[in-house]
Amino acid sequence: MRLYLVRHAESEANILKILNSALPGPPLTELGHSQASGLVERLSGEPIAAVYASRATRAQQTATPLATSLAMSVQVVDGIQEVFVGDLEDRGDQEALMSYFTTARAWASGDLSMGMPGGETGEQVRTRFVSAIDGLHAKHADVDADKAIVVVSHGGAIRLGAEWLADNVGQELAGKELLDNTAMVRFESLADGRWRCLDWAGSPIRG
Repeated sequence: MRLYLVRHAESEANILKILNSALPGPPLTELGHSQASGLVERLSGEPIAAVYASRATRAQQTATPLATSLAMSVQVVDGIQEVFVGDLEDRGDQEALMSYFTTARAWASGDLSMGMPGGETGEQVRTRFVSAIDGLHAKHADVDADKAIVVVSHGGAIRLGAEWLADNVGQELAGKELLDNTAMVRFESLADGRWRCLDWAGSPIRG
């Protein structure tokens, strides 16, 4: 089976360039709704078994046009929400952004003990995200082995989660620049239950 991790479309917080992780969070912008509709054409013809989204409004709004086009409902799943930034919530100043990226880079390099100020540690994010994806893999592996599941999540969670899920995703990818809105990271499942990354926002990944 395949797994497509999709970053949500443009939200109102993206326009303000602030860190926003509290649920349910802001809705999509007008452009965001257009980007979400664009997923329908981008994934046209793909053998999709299910469409999932985090508990964030922006993720569910992103997933809705695709699910509707497939005569499916968006299934909301816990554990794939954005990194909870705690005291950095709704901040976009240089100090807050530096604190966020310093912590995220430490997680990408393997130090999961650090935490966002008043927020989650890397270990907490890793546990919930990987457990959620493992649950979806177990749910679909036998009955939908030749299909893909689409999971609409968040930029930080996807970059970090990809490294934790797949051995061929290193910190140079997990710690790189932000994923664009509706950018997609694709994986295929392996016999041992792990995943192999096929491409990162349209760029093929070796290994």
